[in-house]
Amino acid sequence: MTDVARDMGVSHAALYRFYRSKSAIMDAIAQEAMDDEARLAAEHIDADGPPAARLMAMLIDLHRHKRERFLGDREIHDLYRRIVVERPDMIAAYAEKMTALVARLIEKAVAGGEWRVDDIAMAANVVRDAVMVYVHPAFMAQLSSTGAPAEAMLRATVATLVRAFESGVRYADLDQSSDLPIASGQN
Repeated sequence: MTDVARDMGVSHAALYRFYRSKSAIMDAIAQEAMDDEARLAAEHIDADGPPAARLMAMLIDLHRHKRERFLGDREIHDLYRRIVVERPDMIAAYAEKMTALVARLIEKAVAGGEWRVDDIAMAANVVRDAVMVYVHPAFMAQLSSTGAPAEAMLRATVATLVRAFESGVRYADLDQSSDLPIASGQN
């Protein structure tokens, strides 16, 4: 705490008025970063344009933002890794918030008749799971270290999901023998 206070130009006593410990400061930094990402994602929900373009822009923006933040600053990346281990509650709340934002976008697309999805929450979970490798700091670091074309891969993933949503996905009709959803539309 003394080092942090010195770097901020305040006394460590003043710092303790706002934060109980260095860990609390790190939590606050991580929370602000997660809130910043949620604000970035939320900008795309009511933006102009078709839902496919808005979903693509949302996820590309998040990918780029996280890539710059985590690959450009090792300390921030290490902070995130600490939060994953020590504060899974923060990560779970963040994932829930981001999934809810995706669900709002999907809900608007379904209400507008542009996408056919019978379970918006399930579809949002599918999007979250499908793009995790492109927005999770640990996976992004791996992709970057191998030189993988992550952004092109993300674009292909989102295009595939969008096409499924446009064609129609009925999660209620899961094939119990394979646990794969049956897409409605042309076969």
